[in-house]
Amino acid sequence: MVTTTTAPSKPRAKTSAPRPKVPMTKKRREALAAYAFLAPDVLGLLAFVAVPMVLAFGVAFFKVDGFGNYQYVGLANYQLMGSDDQLWSSLKITAIYVVTFVPIAFVISFALAMLVRNHFRGIGWVRSAFFLPHVVSLVVVALIWQFLLVDKRGAISRLLSPLGLGDVSFLGTPSLALGTYVVISVWFVMGYQMLVLLAGLKDVPKELEDAAQIDGASTWQRFRYVIWPLMRPTSFFVVVNSTIGAVTGLQAFDLVFVLTKGGPARATSTVVLYIYEQAFTFNNMGYAAALTTVVVALLVACTGLMFAFTKGGRFDED
Repeated sequence: MVTTTTAPSKPRAKTSAPRPKVPMTKKRREALAAYAFLAPDVLGLLAFVAVPMVLAFGVAFFKVDGFGNYQYVGLANYQLMGSDDQLWSSLKITAIYVVTFVPIAFVISFALAMLVRNHFRGIGWVRSAFFLPHVVSLVVVALIWQFLLVDKRGAISRLLSPLGLGDVSFLGTPSLALGTYVVISVWFVMGYQMLVLLAGLKDVPKELEDAAQIDGASTWQRFRYVIWPLMRPTSFFVVVNSTIGAVTGLQAFDLVFVLTKGGPARATSTVVLYIYEQAFTFNNMGYAAALTTVVVALLVACTGLMFAFTKGGRFDED
């Protein structure tokens, strides 16, 4: 009897069915869109802020003459600050500028935001007129104001002539130059801050104001107990942003450099302008880098304290 054997068959490969595509959730799409919008700003901050700050911190330990010669000096640049009278004078001027400019700009901007909050005929033109100065380059703004404030021949001097103030030199008198600088700075930023505060006012529920009015609350009481508490986060952002701009922003250098170049008698010499002079006038790059790191550290510390004491503008909230 013949028996036949069959070869074992090879196991058949398992064919897996294609996995169905999982649809992207709305939350994931929103997260990806947020990352896409944030990416340009993050890259810009890394390239133009973070990396230069790290390099400046390293250069602060060297004596750099501006011609590529580096000499390690350790903490000598930082020790030099204690005996630098012009540095302390610039810090004092910057502090005076900040404590006057920031609150004045905030109050005026808030008042303008309340003024243009409600709709009326031509409201778009009014808002545009207030915001228009912020669109113009600061260099152009400084040149225009410099032309207006020319001694005896400027438009403002001629307007003030009937009051006996035609001979006043607003940019040439040490006691008036800093105040003039503050006024021009407020005029420049009030439109931008107005729009930010106006956006915050739009988020205040109208129902709360109507309920307070029905209960007999006056205009001041509605502002004090309804509008102001809800505007605290937005106000905090405006104050912090204004403080940073007053110390290291464009108006802290561009405006004062074109208007007065720190004069007269260094009455408007801000700390940023002094750092510029050390770096590009005296070719003392190492000392300028050390000054920059100290100013940034002080600004970060002040901002951190503001966040800590106000809880990011929420104050009494948990």
